[in-house]
Amino acid sequence: MMGKIAGAVLASIGFIAGLGRANAAELKPGDMAPPFSLQGSDGKVHSLADLKGKTVVLAWFPKAFTGG
Repeated sequence: MMGKIAGAVLASIGFIAGLGRANAAELKPGDMAPPFSLQGSDGKVHSLADLKGKTVVLAWFPKAFTGG
């Protein structure tokens, strides 16, 4: 189960990191995540580099009543 979760997290990171890149490399389970920064629900910008050495789980949910 942890392998599936890790794979989903890496796939999510790959998707987000690849936005705007036509030739983004596909990430596979166990691959290192590329550097990225995202705005959290707390309004702060969080960078993967700032969390080095810590366990990171990336999750997001669509905002209520939005399309897409």
